Parts: sequence; C-alpha cells; structure tokens
Amino acid sequence: MITALLLIGAYLLGSIPSAVWIGKRFYGIDVREHGSRNAGATNTLRVLGRRAALPVFIIDFLKGFVAVKLSLLAPHYADYQPGSGELFSLQIALIIAVVLGHIFPVFAGFKGGKGVATLAGTVLSMATFPLLLSMLTFFVMLALSKYVSLSSITAGISFPLYLAFVFHEDEKMVGFGIVVAVVLLITHRKNIRRLLNGTESKIYLFKKKSS
Repeated sequence: MITALLLIGAYLLGSIPSAVWIGKRFYGIDVREHGSRNAGATNTLRVLGRRAALPVFIIDFLKGFVAVKLSLLAPHYADYQPGSGELFSLQIALIIAVVLGHIFPVFAGFKGGKGVATLAGTVLSMATFPLLLSMLTFFVMLALSKYVSLSSITAGISFPLYLAFVFHEDEKMVGFGIVVAVVLLITHRKNIRRLLNGTESKIYLFKKKSS
C-alpha cells in the first residue's frame, strides 16, 4: 500500500507541467503550440527565452530529485532496508513513475515533455558524480554543436560508460545507466531523424543567431 502511494505521488509530482503553467501564466502562450511543440525547458528557451526556461528547468529537475527521495519514506513504513535490492527497485520504479508523469502529465492533457531535466534530477539522487561528469559532457557538446538534443543524447550515452569505467559501479548501477541512455534515445527519436536530415534547430544560449 505504501509503495503504491509513493508511486502515485511520484507520478503526480512528474505531472506538474511547469513549462505549460509558466508559459500560460506569465506569457499567455502554450509552448506546446510553438517551436518543437514540446513542454520542456529546451522548447521554452526556444519560444520564450532564458528567463522562462530557467525556472522550468529547475522545477523539472527538482521533480525528479524529490521523487527518488520519496524512497526515504519506505524504510520507516515498509519492508525496505537502506542499500537493499528492494530499495533500489523501489527507486527505479519511482524514476519510471515521475518520468512518465512528465511525459504524460495528468494536469496537462497527458501531453508533456521529453523528461530530460526530470530524468537528470532522478540520476542526481542515484549517482551524483557520474551525473556531474555527464553534465560536463552535455555542455561541451552544446558549446561545440549548438544542438541540445545531440548534447542530451551524448551525455546519456556517456553516463553508463562513466559508471562502468570511471567510477567502477556495480552491475545494478551500470544497468540503471544503460536504461537512462535507452530512454533518452527513445524520447529523442524525432530529434535524431531531424539531426540526420539536417533540419534540427540550434540553440544559442548567449547570443542570437546571426542573420
């Protein structure tokens, strides 16, 4: 019963549509009707700019981080022990629930974002230093390519590699990293097609694209 309530809570937390609410409340715009039609920080940046995108990213990131921390309630109310396989399984289930909530938010007609920021928040709770290294990979790739999608994919693929070969994590964590990478590839399949076709939009964080 407690596990079910935690999973429902994680899904509802993920369902908070920050991009939609901020866009409508402060700009009178539904970002899902513009740009890539995605309710995430990247499309918010593209449509509304940095001032709107930053709080969207922070909120979405925190959704994932807090969702995993819900597992801390379990040892007090259920048969889960810290560091156990059961607790790890619960954390994975919470990650799935919060990311599904972000992608299919009940509070926004089940039309949300790709879940990158939310997934990053969950990973921070599970593997802080490997995530920080993957985020560095993201920013290096973004500086070189100007493609957020390509940077996200590269960071996602690098994550299990860092877990395995840099931090020498156990099989469970490496498997978790592989799942993260696969989820990012699946949610970015349209971006991959646009990258291959040369039609993917670039993002310029610090200066406008010259005409």
